[in-house]
Amino acid sequence: MPDHPSNWRERIEESVVELIKLDARRLPRERSIRCFLWLLRKLSCLYLFGVQTRLYFYRQGIFRHHALGCQVISVGNLTVGGTGKTPVVEIFARELQAQGRNVAILSRGYKKLELPWRRRVMDKIFFRARQRPPRVVSDGRELLLDSEMSGDEPYMLATHLPQVVVLVDKDRVKSGRYAISRYHCDTLILDDGFQYMALKHRQDIVLIDRLCPFANEHALPRGLLREPPRNLRRANVVFLTKCDGSDTSELRRRIRQFNEHAEIIECRHRARFLRDVYSDKELMLDALRGLRVGAVSGIAAPQGFEDDLERHGADIILRRRFADHHRYRQQEILDLINQARNAGAVALVTTEKDAVRFPKVDRRDIPVYFLRVDIELLSGTETFHDCIARICYKRTREHA
Repeated sequence: MPDHPSNWRERIEESVVELIKLDARRLPRERSIRCFLWLLRKLSCLYLFGVQTRLYFYRQGIFRHHALGCQVISVGNLTVGGTGKTPVVEIFARELQAQGRNVAILSRGYKKLELPWRRRVMDKIFFRARQRPPRVVSDGRELLLDSEMSGDEPYMLATHLPQVVVLVDKDRVKSGRYAISRYHCDTLILDDGFQYMALKHRQDIVLIDRLCPFANEHALPRGLLREPPRNLRRANVVFLTKCDGSDTSELRRRIRQFNEHAEIIECRHRARFLRDVYSDKELMLDALRGLRVGAVSGIAAPQGFEDDLERHGADIILRRRFADHHRYRQQEILDLINQARNAGAVALVTTEKDAVRFPKVDRRDIPVYFLRVDIELLSGTETFHDCIARICYKRTREHA
């Protein structure tokens, strides 16, 4: 049976991503590839010029920052994908909500189901997009949309934060106003918002992957940097993710070259338990010890997920990696179950981000679990709570 069209697109996307990740010191000999990367490097120069010009226009007031009269916290990064923003957004939202803040998370809903392109074009021509309300994933009481309509990350956040409003729209100024007027929110968290300048931020939280902090040092489209590392100077707090307790002094020194004042917090993603994708059944991590499993993932950095399984004793006998945000089809899941079973696996394990994209299947010869992961602070716990306290203190002053 021929591949689904999306699989072809994903293969092309993955091939291009692998190319742009290449270090300039380890380029292949093929002249065509070297020429292609040379072209991408020239395009990167144009991209960086556009990025810096845009920031300059915002600093000079040519482009407008919108201030909505409430706390706005941005959680983002300098690179494309793979730093683990969603658990950090969750820990901020959970702590702020526990301290009495009325929190809304604003997301663009990456790879959500979009309206037909003709309708989007007509909406822009007639300015109807501005009048359409954002998609409400959660109103702070119940879950209202699925992952296809909202995007993976907003759906996950809404699932784990039942008392937090989650809205999806590319125009997060509009989303912010909606959250304030409709749900009386006093704190807005921008998911992946470091580059979103239209809404004025009071706190900029930037995540840096300890294992690959600035990728190959090239900007898009030659590399994975959205901005040059020097723009880290805008950050108030830097989270070093995927830490393991080893020395980070060299990375800290590099960060201090760009930002002398930002507080630095070290954290890691901690596996907590296994949960059946199609039921509420949970297993302790001890169940992985000696378990023969198939590992399935469609995320930006799958190695960390697979390492987690092996760290807890799993025997991975089948590995299947798909493109980030891959939308699974029912037949794919059935094929994966069959492949894992035929290879001798007694369970299929995926990530939570993938699990929200798994369609329902009628037949499951082996159980299908996802690995629930959250954030554990390794250093800077007091700094994190100080940051929360400052946000909540400002609320006290605003309402005094």
